[in-house]
Amino acid sequence: MSKNRRSFTPEYKEEAAKLVVESNRPVASVARELQVNEQTLRNWVNDYRKQHAGDEPALTVSERARLRELEKEVRELRMEKEFLGKSRGLLRERVPVSELYEFIEAEKDTVDDSGENMFTLAKMCVWLGVSKSGFYEWRSRPESATAQRRACLAELITKIFVDSDETYGHRRVHAQLARQGERCTPELVRGIMRELGLEPCQPRPWRLGLTDGSASLLPDLLARDFTATAPGEKMVGDITYIPTWEGWVYLATVIDCHTKAVIGWAMDDNYQTELIEKAIRMAVRNYNIKPGAIFHSDRGSNYMSSQFAHTLRAFGIRQSVGRTGICYDNSMAESFFGTLKNERVHRMIYPTRKAAMADIATYIELRYNNQRLHSGIDYKTPSEVYNEYLNRQHAA
Repeated sequence: MSKNRRSFTPEYKEEAAKLVVESNRPVASVARELQVNEQTLRNWVNDYRKQHAGDEPALTVSERARLRELEKEVRELRMEKEFLGKSRGLLRERVPVSELYEFIEAEKDTVDDSGENMFTLAKMCVWLGVSKSGFYEWRSRPESATAQRRACLAELITKIFVDSDETYGHRRVHAQLARQGERCTPELVRGIMRELGLEPCQPRPWRLGLTDGSASLLPDLLARDFTATAPGEKMVGDITYIPTWEGWVYLATVIDCHTKAVIGWAMDDNYQTELIEKAIRMAVRNYNIKPGAIFHSDRGSNYMSSQFAHTLRAFGIRQSVGRTGICYDNSMAESFFGTLKNERVHRMIYPTRKAAMADIATYIELRYNNQRLHSGIDYKTPSEVYNEYLNRQHAA
């Protein structure tokens, strides 16, 4: 039997290395979180440090000491915020004390990436306004099997929800539980999430464009069929803009229809044709694009330019466009932007373009492509689908 192999793009390696360098986290901890080999990640970090050795001046001893103090304060504040976020469903009037104790019991053994307890019993009791002695007295009482099961599921569900950056609804949480071998119904998951007050972030309302399309020489080769039998056969792309205090950041994407991965992306302070060409070049560099593959977009002026058409022809890619003003014709690309803005952009404030670009790159490479479960691919991640395809090809 062939050994499963994973494929990593240069962008993924860089974002993984930055996660270690910029957050000052242990390599082993980040490797476990990303499910990559520890030595492999260490090599990526070493390469990244060599490439960026001259970027930042070295810190003094006092600066490093102060940095450690600030990092400790931030960790404690995040711990309190995370705990209160988890327990917000209990912070209401006339909540039985037993429910508060049940929540403390579920959280007391939660550990961080280093294996340390995230919340001490004393702090949890203070935060929820209960006594330690009362908790120990409640804990000594016999508990029903049903209550034990619900408490266990509540802990698992809360961790999955927090790990998703509070973006998973009950269906994705249920799918993740199934991947972990936990058998339960979606309705039970929904009920427990309601009890815990776990509500995923919701997309902002938006208005559909329903303008009638106009004729053009370029055809629509997809006809709203955003499926493909293999990676690199069909791709969709679009441009969106991200607000920062310095002005707009423009993001161009290329999404593979088989894996649903963002295989090419580029960001800049303008949306000239070079931006979408950079995204296409990244896709060609990182993916095995099939001869005669299709790239589909809307009829934006840059996508319709002769310069971009020449670039696609040079790579042997056929160009496809939807009708003017009909957003459904490129709904897969629109859907990604909706997810990006709902799960990330609308929840952030970017003081600089550089901060926005770094955060969005991290979301695409580490979160969206490699961790987020997608309903369109049976609640798998795009990287899992791509690696499964590579392993099938290798076995054949």
